[in-house]
Amino acid sequence: MAREEEKAKWIPPERIEDLYKATDGNSFTGINQPTAGPRSESPLPRGETPFQLYSLATPNGWKVGILLEELGIAYDAHVINIGKGEQFSSGFVGASPNSKIPAAVDFDGPGGEPMALMEGAAIMLYLCEKYPDRGFCPSDVRLRSECLQWLFWQVGSQGSMTGNFGHFMVYAPPGQVDARNYGVARYGMEVQRLLDVLERHLAGIGDFRGSPGRCASGPRTFLVGEAYSVADMACLPWVLMLRGTGYDRPGQPRARDFLGLGRYPNVSAWVDRLASRPAVQRGMRVCAGSPKPWLKDGHPLNPATVGTSKL
Repeated sequence: MAREEEKAKWIPPERIEDLYKATDGNSFTGINQPTAGPRSESPLPRGETPFQLYSLATPNGWKVGILLEELGIAYDAHVINIGKGEQFSSGFVGASPNSKIPAAVDFDGPGGEPMALMEGAAIMLYLCEKYPDRGFCPSDVRLRSECLQWLFWQVGSQGSMTGNFGHFMVYAPPGQVDARNYGVARYGMEVQRLLDVLERHLAGIGDFRGSPGRCASGPRTFLVGEAYSVADMACLPWVLMLRGTGYDRPGQPRARDFLGLGRYPNVSAWVDRLASRPAVQRGMRVCAGSPKPWLKDGHPLNPATVGTSKL
């Protein structure tokens, strides 16, 4: 038995490049490379308004779209097809050296000069600071700190861990059964823990004063100070990704059932509150096939159309 276990022990090769072949068959094989910088030469398109967004309707793209719609400012949106590698064009790399959506350029930046912006949370914080009167990032020192903590939690934990779960659940090579079992278990368990972090906070547990107990005011309506903020906008999309159909595939259980989302009632109620907002509904459709699809005649989110849709 000991000899069998020794044979099964994983030993890395001398160079990571020797393992690249093992990634063949994943949904992003054609664009995955270990180098940064442009792979093609083409400028970014530019519309008429000062603020130009370059994105795609994914959870990382949704959060910036939601904020832009909540702010109600003029902006132009441009669809970036990451499956075709458009994020590696010279123009996009100029805006985002990391070649990840969303990216933006504010041609009315500090001092009236263009300001290139990469990373969704950084774009959101930039916009909140440019439009402080909208109140989406608190000015109170304590509440601002809480808001930033949730924003960084979303970037450092929620988004990356949920994305890793999704990769192994639906995008990894079909034949890599052991790797997929490990990845789904490892990251799925962490996604459940992160959902429980949200659940406990929304249930009114913890007070950002060092106490782990239940706060006197009871369950929370929003993440920060009982006011809708950029923290809610940033943390919502990845939960919606799990609750929706983004990680559902034929022959597999639905992601929401697989992870047991029903055990997080406060998260569910919070999602329902946010998802009922027309600006959230529009924001999630920014760069979904076209820049602003709700502007089409007859679209349920078109301001000229009576009523709003439900997510």
